Amino acid sequence: MWVANFVWHTKLRIRMDLKKDDLDHPEYDDLWDMVYEMDRMYAARRVPVAERDLQCGGVCRDAGVVAWMHLRMRNGRREAVHERSEDEQRHTVPVSDEHKAYQERILRAAQEGGFAGDQEVRTRIGRSWIQTDTLVEGADGRRIGWEVQLSSAGERGPRSVRARASKAATNGITPAWHTDRTDYANRHDTHWTRSDNLPAYVIAKTGDLRVVSGYRALDFWRCDIRAVHPCPQGVRRCGKAHATPKPRDVFFDDLVRQTAAGTIVPIQFRTASRVHRFWVTHTDKARLDDLREDDTTLPSIQGDDAALSTTTASRNPPTCRPGGAATAPAVPHARPTSQSGLPETLIALQQAANTERLKLEQLVGYEERRQQRQAWFETAATVQAAVTRYARTKRFNRAEVEEELRRICQAGDWPS
Repeated sequence: MWVANFVWHTKLRIRMDLKKDDLDHPEYDDLWDMVYEMDRMYAARRVPVAERDLQCGGVCRDAGVVAWMHLRMRNGRREAVHERSEDEQRHTVPVSDEHKAYQERILRAAQEGGFAGDQEVRTRIGRSWIQTDTLVEGADGRRIGWEVQLSSAGERGPRSVRARASKAATNGITPAWHTDRTDYANRHDTHWTRSDNLPAYVIAKTGDLRVVSGYRALDFWRCDIRAVHPCPQGVRRCGKAHATPKPRDVFFDDLVRQTAAGTIVPIQFRTASRVHRFWVTHTDKARLDDLREDDTTLPSIQGDDAALSTTTASRNPPTCRPGGAATAPAVPHARPTSQSGLPETLIALQQAANTERLKLEQLVGYEERRQQRQAWFETAATVQAAVTRYARTKRFNRAEVEEELRRICQAGDWPS
């Protein structure tokens, strides 16, 4: 248990030195007795430590971190104790050689890209401070605040990451947290990136240092019969456009320079269970914004991706890999069947696809099966496009339309 010597009183707005009898404030009579008795009263009433007006006034406050404390007497000695163990570690764990190597490498990479930077930068925020491991001044007033959390940071890692990252972002600093631990990188409290656990002399080298986690390429695709990804909405095929993030390696030096230039940017990607935070190219972010505005149309590829073209770790820009659905003719206003209410033309298209599938089951040769499988895929894609068009026109649930269509054709309940 680490015992601090300096305590900041948030109500009195004073910094008290516990090594001195008068706490370095002779203008107050019996200051220790007053503060200590108040803290004991709070404890007796089970008031949380974070509501007792006492913070670490030493290393933590100098680092711009709010670390709550409580008081006690131990063998006649006055003591102030941190509420959280990670705040204690800030006093006892020195900056490792690996941490220093990362700071130096960030500054070197930034300078090679024409950007300025500095270490241990304190930014005043109202009456408090934000201290950043390494702050890079990027293009167009962009400020990237790099925080390095390595294996020496403790088993559970920092618990104040979300608050610190949010505070930095609110005040114009883009938080960029880097680690060498998988459990840190899998957290979703900020935009983490990860490299392998390396010694300081390797990190300090000018050779390639890869970021193996935290940077993604977005794959944009149509949710139809040809899609290789499952529908994120949990239906069979919804016919909409979606984006799927894929892991992509990038060099650490390139990441530093391109985040400063604005060609690699942070995003929040929401899935059914949580919000993921990672870095993508600005081109992918623009396409994702277009997709979120209109999920019925695949966003166009905006030329070559400048961010990836300058990174040997990621040569190929993300493209719409799955082929688009075959263009289906407009479903005419056909006479609906008496049993289902679905157009006869739609049922005929589904029956044609079923016929092509039956032909595939009767073939044995590899080449014949390959050609027939392609023919089946094309007719199935035509059906999917027609179902989407019909459901959208009638404002029906697309999944229910598709299920009813399959039921009719399997039962043979179609007009002759």
